Amino acid sequence: MIDKHKIVVVMPAYNASMTLQKTLDEVPMDIVDEIVLVDDNSNDDTVDVAKSLNIKHIVKHDVNKGYGGNQKSCYRKALELGADIVIMLHPDYQYTPKLIRAMSSVISDGNYKVVFGSRILGKGALKGGMPIYKYIANRMLTLFQNILINQKLSEYHTGYRAFHADVLKSISIDKNDDDFIFDNQMIAQIFSRDFEICEITCPTKYFEEASSINFKRSAEYGLGVLWVSVQYRLMKWGIYTPDYLK
Repeated sequence: MIDKHKIVVVMPAYNASMTLQKTLDEVPMDIVDEIVLVDDNSNDDTVDVAKSLNIKHIVKHDVNKGYGGNQKSCYRKALELGADIVIMLHPDYQYTPKLIRAMSSVISDGNYKVVFGSRILGKGALKGGMPIYKYIANRMLTLFQNILINQKLSEYHTGYRAFHADVLKSISIDKNDDDFIFDNQMIAQIFSRDFEICEITCPTKYFEEASSINFKRSAEYGLGVLWVSVQYRLMKWGIYTPDYLK
């Protein structure tokens, strides 16, 4: 624990058997109290590997519920375990677990209740091998989102996130989509509840085993992200409020 805060790391897993051990090896277990792995009906032996690594809390979906559906199970389980700080860490080893200590400290010190590991700050994305088309799309989407949401985040699309339990308890994640757009709906909910988001520089790695979505899915995601931002602006103008922001 950091300053008597219970820290729970949640791992939304899908076909992560090849990278799970490398990820787990770098988790600072001197401060992390529990690890939760939610397997979204993987096609490989992710669950067996997790058991062999003595991960105590494993949730297996009988059907694939999608990236958002996986996160919902992650956060529910973390709160059930009495977490004060919840950190989402992808088990594909794309984000370094070594930042868990820093992210937890920011929250435990009371400075912020949400911390994102940004791939854009410090040029970590390009150094880590992010495809140039994804980098450009990330920058363009983030520009439009900052304008519509009236914020100044370096990126909205990182999968490395830490939350105080108060944040998770105050937003309605069950109303969010079960697919990738979940992440941005969650950000809209966070800002709608007047929480601020702290960002820290996060080096990343892109390699064959790291999870990714194809171009078609990326385009669908981009359109969904823009729609979420438009919905947020309409809510602020008092014109229309989607159910997940009520």
